[in-house]
Amino acid sequence: MADALSRKEYSSHWVRTLSTTIKSHLTLKIKEAQLDALKPENVTGETLRGMDKNLETKEDRTHYFMNRIWVPKFRGFREVVMNESHKTRYSIRPGSDKMYLDKKQQYWWPNMKVKTATYVGKCLTCAKVKTGYQQSSGLLQQPEIPKWK
Repeated sequence: MADALSRKEYSSHWVRTLSTTIKSHLTLKIKEAQLDALKPENVTGETLRGMDKNLETKEDRTHYFMNRIWVPKFRGFREVVMNESHKTRYSIRPGSDKMYLDKKQQYWWPNMKVKTATYVGKCLTCAKVKTGYQQSSGLLQQPEIPKWK
């Protein structure tokens, strides 16, 4: 029998609104880091390998790649995005696949899936919760069947 929580449906509009509310301050800081990262002396450290030609600039001067915000390596904002999408109380520590799919809708950087899997793999809290670290309660034994008196 299904309970009320399993039947509850959340619309994607509510989730996107929550995501925008949480991360709205971050886009302004990312835009500043993008401008610094695209300076000629910093472009080599970004490892874009020619993808900087595919970046498009929107009206707010933020650089996008395939309609997703490009997060530069400059100033360490990739780690900030991963921290915010993994450790906030709204995310409830998703696994690497779920975390990647959530971030993929809004952000982009090279090798994002690999970096996300590495980040989640290093999380000690997630490692403790995995089934390999849980102890079983012991051998299962069938209870004794009572006899009718």
